[in-house]
Amino acid sequence: MDVQALRTFVAVAQTGQFQAAADELGVSQQAVSKRIAALERHIGVTLLVRSSRGSRLSLDGQVFLPHARRILAAVEQAERAVRPGSRPLRVDVLNRRIAPAQAVYRFYRSHPGTDLDAVTLDKENAVQAAQAVLEGTVDASFRALPADQVPAGIHAERLLDTPLELLVGPGHPLADAPWVGPADLAGHRIWIPGIRPDTEWAAFYRALSEAFGLSIDALGPNFGDEALMDALADSASLATLVGSGDRYLWPHNHDLRRIPLHGPTPVYPHVLLFRSGDQHPALTALRDHLRTAGPRTPHDAWAPNWAGPPAEPPG
Repeated sequence: MDVQALRTFVAVAQTGQFQAAADELGVSQQAVSKRIAALERHIGVTLLVRSSRGSRLSLDGQVFLPHARRILAAVEQAERAVRPGSRPLRVDVLNRRIAPAQAVYRFYRSHPGTDLDAVTLDKENAVQAAQAVLEGTVDASFRALPADQVPAGIHAERLLDTPLELLVGPGHPLADAPWVGPADLAGHRIWIPGIRPDTEWAAFYRALSEAFGLSIDALGPNFGDEALMDALADSASLATLVGSGDRYLWPHNHDLRRIPLHGPTPVYPHVLLFRSGDQHPALTALRDHLRTAGPRTPHDAWAPNWAGPPAEPPG
């Protein structure tokens, strides 16, 4: 059923004149007549009876009018529900411990009252997350997606580069180093359990291994972060990699050490994916916040060659 025809019918019913309804709707009287005729053909009854003094509702028109008003009210409610800013901005942060979640939280703290919903599509890889954005399951997603894999209709901005740190137990040979270079890790076993081969983080760690001759493996079952922390604390040879903004907790007596990597600084290139032309005001505010208040990319940053350039800060 044509919503414009319904609006036209209600306008004629209220004004009693085709011309008055035309003036109210900003169309010609001929357009009003055509819409009413099309609506009457669609439902198979006469809704309006025209006379020299204007138009009046037929008996069928009187029955139909309250239903038409309810339909238009429902349409207006549906339109309001999806207008930019009328519902929460739904952002996929992948994992609540890592940098995107912390960045979105800082944005929320600096923009109190923002209607925001942070979710974790942790079972989806970057391509699947981009499809979720395209389909409207989420409004935006933080991923590391090569430019040639960004689907049509999706805009991608590299807005959050996360420097990597080495995480080791107190008995590890590098435990007391103030910082290390990526090449210094050659020959050390770096264990990152749970890497799935079809994910963007698998592609990232593969590129990192090839660039610096590292041994990164995901062998063995993944019993979670706590089990990984336990293994690091008990080992004099095991290490893992974490983001500088990632939040991990371990018992005090584990005495784990976070050691920055420099010369160059490997960064995980989080790209914000969102639908092209999305005008949600909270999305615009989030992008502006990440450009202006987000952590800056280190001057000696290394990222895989498939990662696009980081977004330029304003000014």
